Amino acid sequence: MAACALLPILAAASPAAAQRGAASAPIPSPSIDLGRAIVPLDGPWRFHTGDDPRWANPSVDDSAWEMVDLTPPAGAHDPDVGLTGYVQGWGARGHRGYSGYAWYRLRVSVSGPPGAPLALAGPLDVDQAYQIFANGQLLGGSGRFAGATPVVYNTRPAMFTLANVHAPTPALPNGQILIALRVWVGPEFMREVSDGGGIRIAPALGELNAVRAQYRLDWQAKFLGYVVEVVEAVAFLLLAVMALSVAMFEPSNRAYRWLAAALMLVAIARGNQAVFYWTAWESAHTAILLRFVFVDPLALGAWAMAWRAWFGVRRPTWLPRVIGALTAFYVLTDLVAASGLDRASHAALTITTPVRLLFVLVMAIIVYQGVVRPGPRNWLAIVAMLVVSIGLYAQEVSTLGIPGIWFPFGVGVSRTQYAYASFAIVAFAVLLRRLAASARAAGGRHYHSVA
Repeated sequence: MAACALLPILAAASPAAAQRGAASAPIPSPSIDLGRAIVPLDGPWRFHTGDDPRWANPSVDDSAWEMVDLTPPAGAHDPDVGLTGYVQGWGARGHRGYSGYAWYRLRVSVSGPPGAPLALAGPLDVDQAYQIFANGQLLGGSGRFAGATPVVYNTRPAMFTLANVHAPTPALPNGQILIALRVWVGPEFMREVSDGGGIRIAPALGELNAVRAQYRLDWQAKFLGYVVEVVEAVAFLLLAVMALSVAMFEPSNRAYRWLAAALMLVAIARGNQAVFYWTAWESAHTAILLRFVFVDPLALGAWAMAWRAWFGVRRPTWLPRVIGALTAFYVLTDLVAASGLDRASHAALTITTPVRLLFVLVMAIIVYQGVVRPGPRNWLAIVAMLVVSIGLYAQEVSTLGIPGIWFPFGVGVSRTQYAYASFAIVAFAVLLRRLAASARAAGGRHYHSVA
């Protein structure tokens, strides 16, 4: 996307001209001016914690503010999708644990072809919400700032044209633009991400068409990062249909209904990832309530009941009651954690880990009972159970030192995505075999009844 201006060198390309030049002075080398049509605004930026609407104004004196360089290390990328240009937040720059508002300001001098339209590519990653200004004029942002506390949404690619930005003020010489970002991050986020806060991928300034092209590339990266979630959600829903189909042939076996419920809950969780990261339909708070408060606890309970019924585990007889109690308690603690009451939330989060470990213990009991009980073993089903548990208990697996994400071809693919893809293949084979066996048995019963 580089814009270049080349001096004419047609005369030097002519053989006759070359012969004439050989007898005279050497032909000077052509002057080549290479420019960039889009430039990341790495800074250094002026930075100040706190909040004052006047800080968007170009006339504000920010000479005493901190200096923040957003130049990324070589090869740096975000830990989720693989977006390049990722830097540490203000938590790693002397403001560890700080939550609330902060401002970034940067003066840039712009020169280019007369009349060339300019645009800004919004920052691709910000903890957690932002508004962006040019020469004091609000261009847009991510999040809803109407209330006392901003409503946070995922930061998506954005572009803002500068065609209607006001002319320079006395505080800005001709050709200068003052870019200002107002950023907000919540206390819960900073407790979990100690190096978080503020801009993580810098915005960029450039010619309109170049910014538009970069905007499309950024959306492509965002799409590729989460399209696997949609594919796996569809696969799990189809597996749920297969499980319910087997249940029609074996109505007395509850395993298939529990399995269908568990599969649908995971499908909701995975599909909702794409909804949250691709659209502005769902705030971060809503996404947390849906997945972590309700779907994840219910999914752990449904999977435990499904595998208990699948392997025919009858003892201990109190196991179903324990699974139900753990599920309800998990929902309750996560609901308190999401309530926003600081001290209560912290206490609830502390309780969540032991609850999940108790679920792991329940699953271990089910696996043990399923392996040691007399009769043939369905090893393929045991493999399916172990593989899906890698995704269900991702937090616990991470404590073993196993990487949580890989970046093939520059796109982030998580360990959970690999686990669920493997499970979908194994589960399809298991359910297809059971469905075929059930269909043959039903056909045999029909034949004998007719005979």
